Amino acid sequence: MVDERMKFLAIGILSFLTLVLFLWSLREGLNKDMTLLTLVLPAMFTLGVGFFWFLLPTNIFARLPVIIFYGLGIYTLCLTSNIYTVAAIRTIALLRAARGVGFVLTLVTSFLIYDTILSLKEPIYLASLAIGAISFPLFLQGLWLISLETSFRQEIFIFSFIFSLLIGETAVSLYFWPVTVVVGSLFLTLTVYILLGLGQAKLESRLFFQTTREYLMVGLLVFIGMFFATHWGA
Repeated sequence: MVDERMKFLAIGILSFLTLVLFLWSLREGLNKDMTLLTLVLPAMFTLGVGFFWFLLPTNIFARLPVIIFYGLGIYTLCLTSNIYTVAAIRTIALLRAARGVGFVLTLVTSFLIYDTILSLKEPIYLASLAIGAISFPLFLQGLWLISLETSFRQEIFIFSFIFSLLIGETAVSLYFWPVTVVVGSLFLTLTVYILLGLGQAKLESRLFFQTTREYLMVGLLVFIGMFFATHWGA
């Protein structure tokens, strides 16, 4: 077992090793350009699962499913990351499916990390800053997957910064809302879903009125459900 004081160091080392191993396995398709964003999600996924691991009860029935889930997730990321690096050079038929899988794994990773940060019960300024900062690379890689351009694109950077700022502000609002950690994490993840979905639609020139309405409608329905599920009593 990892000592309580060493768990963050252990998670950091594991995430770094994931980064190095993915860098090695994808070295033929990676260059010193925007293709390096392919490495963001594997490292962040490991970080999220690692943090979530220490929130679980210390028994095999709770942790074995997480181990299986992590193994399947990393295997899936290996496949999708390989598709991204190839698609950055030439057209490939599996790209749309890989984008869909990457979108889902980005949401899963976001939830795991947000759940951990909110569980720590840190002061509002630290938690919101951490949530906003860790959201930036997730948005950056999620938006980059649409264009897969090797050169820097200012629009993607600006969108990622604005979206991260909005996530941080949403996290601040949760401190004034008596919700549980899980519900708060789900709400933040829903916000990522809406912002990332709208951002990708914008970059694909598909940001039509119908698309915007569908995303906002989902957000409104979840917000209403969250409002009535909240215990407002003292």
